[in-house]
Amino acid sequence: MPFYPEHVREHFLNPRNVGEISGAEAVGNAGSFVCGALLRFTLQVDSATQRIADAKFKATGCGYLIASASLTTELIRGMKMGEAAALNEDEIMRELGCVPPYKSHCVALCREALHAAAVNYRQTTLEEWTGEEALICTCFGVSESRIETIIQSNSLRTVEQVTRACHAGAGCGSCQPLIQDILDDYWRTKDARV
Repeated sequence: MPFYPEHVREHFLNPRNVGEISGAEAVGNAGSFVCGALLRFTLQVDSATQRIADAKFKATGCGYLIASASLTTELIRGMKMGEAAALNEDEIMRELGCVPPYKSHCVALCREALHAAAVNYRQTTLEEWTGEEALICTCFGVSESRIETIIQSNSLRTVEQVTRACHAGAGCGSCQPLIQDILDDYWRTKDARV
């Protein structure tokens, strides 16, 4: 009888996406004192779509950690950073298959490293907020006046275009209706003047 379940064994013996992305937009590290394991995710984010284009990992640890990290890199490709950061341990375990309770900390390390990568990405793309104007996107610190300026100077018409231009709306997404309101107000006012 094999030591690891089949799906875990497959990802452990043939791990996907091992390595490190040079010039990665997001880097997340996690470690465990329980077993001495270390994990590092490096992520490449497509600036046009704000989706994870590539994900790699480096790890020292048992087969469950290697398998969890390998699977996680496959799961998060194509996700927005906020979606990846929201990926929970249960989802990873469900995809991985049978993970004994005494190895659940391996999956938890993946979750922690993803969260650290999301925080790192946010910090590197955060705009400086002056504090006196309305803050629309709290994830990336984008103000209402910044969004209005970008819309006006680039004749933007969709939330996706605004997101590509300044990251507003790329995090949790809760500000997207506000961005749409700003777009609607701008174009309604502009069209009324014509």
